[in-house]
Amino acid sequence: MNEKNNEQQGLQLELPQDVAQGEYANFAIITHSSSDFIIDFARVLPGLPKAQVKSRVILAPEHAKRLLAALQENIMRYEKEFGAIRIPSQDPNPIAPFDLPKGEA
Repeated sequence: MNEKNNEQQGLQLELPQDVAQGEYANFAIITHSSSDFIIDFARVLPGLPKAQVKSRVILAPEHAKRLLAALQENIMRYEKEFGAIRIPSQDPNPIAPFDLPKGEA
């Protein structure tokens, strides 16, 4: 799951042009069964009644645990370089705050 392991295994990745730009997501829903973890990445935007799922990733439990470890390692590296990532502890809503003042055109 990380660059070091990819080099050791000789894994080469192809990144198709239509995937290379990625999809912005600010919300994720994680569900699981006995054999799979399913992560739906969605985009929640102000003024829209529904969040739109932009991507679904299905993982075996072992891969989900490897992803968790890789994310933890990369967050530690990020915070070492750029400082702590702050999450407001009193925010009862885990979704991005969209109650900001409305702009005018």
